[in-house]
Amino acid sequence: MARYSRRCDNLRKRIAKTEANSLLVTNSVNVTYLTGFTGDDSYLLLMEDSAVLISDRRYTIQLREECPELDLYIRAPGTTMHEETAKVLRKCQIRQLGVEANSMSLGLRSKLSLAAPKVDFIETYGLVEELRILKDQGEIARIRSACRQASRAFDVVRSLLTPAMTEKQIAAELEYRARLFGASGLSFPPIVAVGPRAALPHATPTNIRISSSPFVLIDWGACDGLYRSDLTRVLVTGKLPPKLRRIHRIVLEAQREAIRAIRPGVTCQAVDQVARDIISKAGYGKQFGHGLGHGIGLEIHEAPWLANNQQVELRPGMVVTVEPGIYFPGWGGVRIEDDILVTRSGYEVLTDVPVELEECVVA
Repeated sequence: MARYSRRCDNLRKRIAKTEANSLLVTNSVNVTYLTGFTGDDSYLLLMEDSAVLISDRRYTIQLREECPELDLYIRAPGTTMHEETAKVLRKCQIRQLGVEANSMSLGLRSKLSLAAPKVDFIETYGLVEELRILKDQGEIARIRSACRQASRAFDVVRSLLTPAMTEKQIAAELEYRARLFGASGLSFPPIVAVGPRAALPHATPTNIRISSSPFVLIDWGACDGLYRSDLTRVLVTGKLPPKLRRIHRIVLEAQREAIRAIRPGVTCQAVDQVARDIISKAGYGKQFGHGLGHGIGLEIHEAPWLANNQQVELRPGMVVTVEPGIYFPGWGGVRIEDDILVTRSGYEVLTDVPVELEECVVA
């Protein structure tokens, strides 16, 4: 529980730099980060020297198990969340309330304003998310676990591949195997894209069989219960096309050089530029249409962002993906993705799935 107390104290320091003297945390992921509570439909009111978690009777036992030291306000059945939250605000004599502008809906803001007319609502941006950027040792251990679960699931599914399998079947097998290895599920609905469909960076699995093309792109990750992993590989399932060999070599070089550029003090934009320059010099700059990577943790996409105009400097404890890609409509695409921990001296690759094209042949 000391971990959550420290996080709340760090957040209070950030709140003190705003015009607010308290913060209503409505983003459920941020509530989990600050309290350890894994349910939903609950808000955390963080004040200068105390905190109250506002929830309902469905979670009474779970709350006592996950955050027994936290003060609770359990709303009664038939009451609305905004009405009960307003009662807590009045009881705690809140006047200058920070709200999470990126997650609070206009509807909730309007209802709270009507229910608590004496409260001055102050918009805040990214106060908790800025804390979540740096992972502590416990969080890093959870991400390592998610990486192992994803790797083991992929190894098994790869060994089971047959020409008759469809994208949907591969996706289902990935989730099943990840759960067998201890994951609560996959980090996100997996991308399984055969041949031309690999040109869609966020392709949804279909009934297309892998025998319809000599390669398949698979983007997946495991969730260990809270923390997530994110990987992408291209598997060769037929006769290796020369174009695939050429494009894969370029993407792999871009990824490796970008990873080597990762170290404290380097900006996210600079790392992105390393990969982008390699792909552009090879003549495929227009075919690399997304950012190089993103942070992972409680969410599959979170800060920091490895992309153009991102001047955030990398710091030890950040965990990011590095995933350059080249895509051709009608032919397909290649993306290679791994999870990288920023260390004091540079970086550590947390994922260990084979990446050389010769290692990815399953035909």
